[in-house]
Amino acid sequence: MPTLVNQEARGDEAGALLGFLDAQRGAIRRTLHGLTDEQALLKPSASELSLFALLKHVAEVEQGWVENAKQVPYSIPRDHTTWHLSFEPEEGRATVKEVLAFWDEVAADTEKFIRSLPDLDGTFPLPKAPWFPPGSVRSIRFMLLTLIQEIARHAGHADIIRETLDGKTAFELIDAIAAEEGGAAR
Repeated sequence: MPTLVNQEARGDEAGALLGFLDAQRGAIRRTLHGLTDEQALLKPSASELSLFALLKHVAEVEQGWVENAKQVPYSIPRDHTTWHLSFEPEEGRATVKEVLAFWDEVAADTEKFIRSLPDLDGTFPLPKAPWFPPGSVRSIRFMLLTLIQEIARHAGHADIIRETLDGKTAFELIDAIAAEEGGAAR
């Protein structure tokens, strides 16, 4: 689970952005380290969000952005009547382990898609939504930056929730994971 981005390992702009995206995914994943499913569903702060909710939401958001960029139908269609389900356990995505596995698939698909493109300048239309201006078009680069921003914002929420749950901070979790993996934190 990366904590720092090594751009040289990725080589190019797409790789650098994918590296930053992966680092933010790692920040969310880290907040769930060592917790039970029951603990991940707790809402110990003023927020209505749990760590599970944040995890499921960011995985679905990433999938949705990439599917939109590919201009294919959404695998998980959400509208105003089902949006809340992106934060709740559902069959097949009811445990942290299941959602982490789902996100691994989404992340692999994101990387495969980005690496299949000649550059990040290609564009796609944004879907009709109250938060998008009608007729908006965005670049693949914009999509990657939006995903980095979205996941980073929720990683901050996740840090607060985790610290409220048991007092563990990101640095303590980085050290614990590194110790379990038998190496230094990255």
